[in-house]
Amino acid sequence: MSLACLHRGGWCAVPVVLLLAAASAKAADNCPEFLLARDGDGAGAGALPDHWSATENIAWKTDLPGLGWSSPVVWNGRVFVTTAIPAGQEREPKRGLYLDDVDASKYGPPTLTYQYKVYCLDLATGQVLWDRVAYEGVPPKPHHMKNSLASETMAVDPQRVYAYFGNVGIYCYDHDGQPLWERKIEPTETRYSWGTGASPIVHLGRVYLVNDNEDDSYALALDGETGQQIWRVEREEGSNWATPFIWENELRTELVTPGTDRTRSYDLDGNLLWDFHGMAIISIPRPFTAYGLLYVTSGHVLTPDRPFYAIRPGAKGDISLAKDETSNEHIVWCRKEVGPYHPTPILYRDVMYILYDQGFFASLDPKTGETILKKTRIPNGRAFTSSPWAYDGKIFCLNEDGVTFVINADPKFEILHTNSLAEDDMCLASPCVVESRLLIRTAARLYCVQKPGS
Repeated sequence: MSLACLHRGGWCAVPVVLLLAAASAKAADNCPEFLLARDGDGAGAGALPDHWSATENIAWKTDLPGLGWSSPVVWNGRVFVTTAIPAGQEREPKRGLYLDDVDASKYGPPTLTYQYKVYCLDLATGQVLWDRVAYEGVPPKPHHMKNSLASETMAVDPQRVYAYFGNVGIYCYDHDGQPLWERKIEPTETRYSWGTGASPIVHLGRVYLVNDNEDDSYALALDGETGQQIWRVEREEGSNWATPFIWENELRTELVTPGTDRTRSYDLDGNLLWDFHGMAIISIPRPFTAYGLLYVTSGHVLTPDRPFYAIRPGAKGDISLAKDETSNEHIVWCRKEVGPYHPTPILYRDVMYILYDQGFFASLDPKTGETILKKTRIPNGRAFTSSPWAYDGKIFCLNEDGVTFVINADPKFEILHTNSLAEDDMCLASPCVVESRLLIRTAARLYCVQKPGS
């Protein structure tokens, strides 16, 4: 979103953290929301480094207090991130995948006071330009030790920046840090008290939120200038961590919201356009678009149901597949066993690449769904939560240990080399690519990876 999940998984996204290479501006000057800058080819061949360490090809690195799995977003030379700083020692998140500590409620209600903070940094130097305490208090609900209280990636538009802290509120500032408005979010229970992670998005002056939980799930549209509610739609849905997606297709503009029970699409007034059932037991990856199609996927490490869908524009009503179907009038193709858990797939140079939490890698033909590269183990990859990114004919996969596996974007699987950060650089947030820079947010700091003089 966007566990960090358990992120983005389960979280979310943590976070989850998205997507798309194909439909976003390539090597853009700005990255306005979660996963909208992952393809750096627009910067020009060789403009971005494919080798780095904690010191090599690092333009700057800035330590960040507390913990947050929100991805960095960028607008006009400024970087925005969130974090949550405890007044005491909180439980340390463990790296890797594990199932022995699933239910966070067993630790009881939170007791530590936290500062929920927004940071603005200079893209060129890493200097902190301003920081603001959005909220201070004891969290109203617990969260999984692998999640954070600042897992939702911020959204930004030309006038404002929006910081959403699930179960607390959404806070709006101008680009110089002046508070403009805030809106309280009523706390709700999440599955096994994992916490929240789905990020807000902004479109034409409106802020859209999806809050899927165990008590009162809903989709919400707010006026970006005032914070006033424009509409709210109740959802018959349990906890999910997928960030919604604005699909601007040839027929209309839609708000697409993945869900465990049903994936739904609304018009921009909150009216349901279409939906379907048949997702995995948790929805975390963000939808994305290319070739005029919408791609939606979800998966989980413990279930065989891991669907990946390609959908045509113009659908209406229930478009669910029958039991043995893999396509219908509105669904171009469906692969029912290939979806990832946390990382959002990336479409790069006409190939769909899929990264799996447990250290596997695969690719598909995005137009047909046919396998190009069968599921292949990344040697010593361990656990992956961050979504992959791409440039210069390479796919980059960052694991939770801060090691990036640089993979040749070719039908033949080949790891070209690996890049390692510092020992305290646990990584669950998804990086972003802007201009000739790669921004990597870790548990300890924010890195700007850049070739000297570029």
